Amino acid sequence: MPEPYSFHQTLARLRHNTGVVIPVYLPHGAESTDAVLLEETVAAYCAQVADPAVICLSVDGADCGGEVASRLSAEYSVSLCTVEDNRGKLWGAIHGARVLLRNPDLTHIAVVDQDGDHFANELLNFVRAADHIRAQTGDDSARVMVLGRRISLHRPMGFLRGELEALANRVLLDALHYHAAATGIPLRLEFATLFDEAPDFQSGYKLFSRATAQAVFNSETRQMDVSDAAYYRHACETVMAVEALENGARLGVVNRSTFNEQPVTHFGKLDQARATADMIIWGCKRLDVPYPFVAQWLANHAPRLLLNTIVPQGKEEVEHVRQLVREAFAARDPDAAGLQPLFV
Repeated sequence: MPEPYSFHQTLARLRHNTGVVIPVYLPHGAESTDAVLLEETVAAYCAQVADPAVICLSVDGADCGGEVASRLSAEYSVSLCTVEDNRGKLWGAIHGARVLLRNPDLTHIAVVDQDGDHFANELLNFVRAADHIRAQTGDDSARVMVLGRRISLHRPMGFLRGELEALANRVLLDALHYHAAATGIPLRLEFATLFDEAPDFQSGYKLFSRATAQAVFNSETRQMDVSDAAYYRHACETVMAVEALENGARLGVVNRSTFNEQPVTHFGKLDQARATADMIIWGCKRLDVPYPFVAQWLANHAPRLLLNTIVPQGKEEVEHVRQLVREAFAARDPDAAGLQPLFV
């Protein structure tokens, strides 16, 4: 059995070899709370690292928080990256990661949200999990992605969004298993402690080993003919997770804390059915899944959602997701909409 990395080694790796990308989006009219939470996030992560320059504020649209980010960069000595046009979190993550990857000393890149709900003091557990994977496999160059599992999806995000993200996660796991069987490359989940039916792929707290970050953020994008909004905004977490796994990353999972209710959310203001459908559409297209399988997975998982018990609103939300997915695959044949067992 390989010896595990010591705590002191891992702490040094966090302090000196881990970079953090914080995509910034403060739209016109955003509440002052947004800027306060962003500053608290910056201060918290600066406390974890020896050099604040390894924290990168990546502004998704110059007029969407550029001034605030510039002030924070000067005050805290963190790196700053600003792209003129606003596309979505993935756009900011890509550009911020590319800035940090210029630093050859960084062995890990984390991507976290700006909302104060991704606690910096827990980043050490992510690095420890990545080090554990390397020690267990005996491969110091192993590609790794660590997800921060939210203990509850419903409490921080609300019932609707929690249910729909659970649906997206379950379908994505099905798609990954399908793709693994089709390609003959097994899906490795031995380091993903699955307390849930599926990993929390949609979590906004992720850590990538350097090689995995390079593969995810420095490679040519694979948009799969979906819209910019679908790719860069709605499916951003799906894209990061799938591209990491497709490039050989071993998946690790650690629990992370959240507030009982998110202080602010911009993603939560989106059309949730549309966003959920786009997570499913891009993931299944990227993994070459034929529509009949996607339709059956939706039919399999929909009756098990608690959302499905709210009549008519819950059922309508689920059906809307199914309809949007069906349209994206240009499917004409009827699917299993509304089918469910008689007894529970």
